[in-house]
Amino acid sequence: MCRVVDLQQAVLAKNDIAARRLRDRLAARGTTVVNLLSSPGSGKTALLEAELTAARQRGIKVAALTADLATENDAQRLARSGAPVKQVLTDGLCHLEAEMLAGHLDGWLPDGTALLFVENVGNLVCPASYQLGESLRVALASVTEGEDKPLKYPTAFGLANLVVVTKTDIAEAVGFDEAAFRANVQQINPGVEVLLTAARTGAGGGLLLERALAVHAGGEVHLPALARTTHPGEPAGSHGPHEHHGHPHPAEPAGSHGPHEHHGHPHPAESAGSHGPHEHHAAHPHPAPAPLR
Repeated sequence: MCRVVDLQQAVLAKNDIAARRLRDRLAARGTTVVNLLSSPGSGKTALLEAELTAARQRGIKVAALTADLATENDAQRLARSGAPVKQVLTDGLCHLEAEMLAGHLDGWLPDGTALLFVENVGNLVCPASYQLGESLRVALASVTEGEDKPLKYPTAFGLANLVVVTKTDIAEAVGFDEAAFRANVQQINPGVEVLLTAARTGAGGGLLLERALAVHAGGEVHLPALARTTHPGEPAGSHGPHEHHGHPHPAEPAGSHGPHEHHGHPHPAESAGSHGPHEHHAAHPHPAPAPLR
């Protein structure tokens, strides 16, 4: 059992290092990553399409990468915004990892991209454990999912820099208790901002984009209390700014963690090279920029 745990910790530590390097490389290109996490059917694709469209109308260079187990449906929808979009099929893997993301971006991400939105696999468990080099992690929940969603998925919501509620136009019809939801969010992640949106009516439109642009401009990012957890054997406060840690892990070598690291419940490691290419491009191809490396 100990060897399994050690292997899982090693996988997460390796991903942390890859995420830090990716974040640094993208920052050097002037690109900020926004990682969107939610359950299937939360409405994040509809919201993201609206935000991409708004960005394009304002002349802001944005791009999106969307991950699913199968189909290119989400990429086709997002491409209607006119933004560069790429679909990644994960071959059954329930989450993206930093090295996977870097491989898909290399040679594809257009020069001058200010914001890269990553629509993670629809799942609030596995993706919560893997950082992707993001500067803004967003947890979404629709009004149809219940007010106790944050309590059921404390790692996903507890490590979020921002929480978004979707489909608020039907909140009354489904009996959604906004006050109860907010209270549950604050119990898990005190001080985090909660945005209310409805893609169908346009309510709250542009709010996510504004928060992402503020981060891109160097604005302060909410640091969840869960992110301040230190590792056993390390002095309190030894982690850099915006590091995200869930349940503590055994101490890793000094320097193994970079800023804004995310840890949740670890998952079994996949074998090296288990991720095939399976890259799918939506409409509107774009000239390949210089390699990301």
